[in-house]
Amino acid sequence: MQLEIGRECAAALSMVAALSMVACSPVESSTQAEVGLGAPETSSATTSPDPAVEDVTLAVVGDMMFDRRVESTMDARGQDAVMAGVRGHLRGADLAVGNLETPLGDSGDRANKRFAFLSDPATVNVLTDGGFDLVTLANNHILDYGATALESTERILDDAGIKHVGVGENEMAAREPVFVEVGGQRLAFLGYFQLAAVNSDIDYTKWIAGPGTPGVAWGYPDDIAEDVKKASGESDHVIVMLHSGRELGSIELTDDQQAAGNAALSAGATAVLGAHPHILQGWQQRGEQFVAWSMGNFVFDFPSGTPQTETAILNLTLDGNGVKDFLWTPVRIVDTFPQVADPEHSGKPIMETIKTLRIDSTDP
Repeated sequence: MQLEIGRECAAALSMVAALSMVACSPVESSTQAEVGLGAPETSSATTSPDPAVEDVTLAVVGDMMFDRRVESTMDARGQDAVMAGVRGHLRGADLAVGNLETPLGDSGDRANKRFAFLSDPATVNVLTDGGFDLVTLANNHILDYGATALESTERILDDAGIKHVGVGENEMAAREPVFVEVGGQRLAFLGYFQLAAVNSDIDYTKWIAGPGTPGVAWGYPDDIAEDVKKASGESDHVIVMLHSGRELGSIELTDDQQAAGNAALSAGATAVLGAHPHILQGWQQRGEQFVAWSMGNFVFDFPSGTPQTETAILNLTLDGNGVKDFLWTPVRIVDTFPQVADPEHSGKPIMETIKTLRIDSTDP
């Protein structure tokens, strides 16, 4: 069953009702398992809609990794099985985006760290099967096998027609936005990685792209604000994909994580979409802006039934002004692969968690 809350409906609801599982004017569908938790607050100002601009829908997911037990499960069940449980929900959006938590390639120098990933180049087919249009590569695994694997990842994604952000052959290229035009709207995507040394097993600042060296775009708040303002002048919406925070089980946001995300929103970004903590974290509507501090995992090999396997697809609807509506689809990762969960049964605990993670819109 799909439950949606629209603008007019949400305006009439109290905060408690907006967070409930009951929505105004529910629409039933036998093929969807999504629950709306409210529509963003709107300004009292009215703007005449541009007939040439259509609503654009984004399906947003968290970390995707195709090494270790994910790889062996794919070998046993086939690549087509990876996205089988979510394929329709992802392909039903205008754009599907997420974080690719692994380089793609068959060679490179392994970084001196505890966990280093490298995935078979053919696993790009899993992304195309899922309908992914864009991924961020600005994360703590993209240089696990050095510049060689970084370059092969970019080439493989380019060949598959999947756009990517957050890395480049130099700093300018890593911070460059990727533009996508759909529904009469022009969207700019930016990607950043940022991790405090206290939370790291290696010094990731050495991965920062330099004037003449490849690497990642680092999440310096001033750089993010500068990039967002520049991209805003060339697009209708700026979407920032941020890899930051504390890993493994903490819903507490770090100061650096918040500084980076808030810099993007203050500069005019329509949405900030987070990753890295491996669990869902707080989310917030700010007028027609939206922040999801962590989307958790999506394809990963944490043991089934753990908090790291309870996740969601975030469905954002953008109109000409900002985030018009949002909808959460509960997802469970079962034996490393994502499966849409029934919000009234197996997905109900996930929806309850998502409700508790909502941040009051009056908070900064």
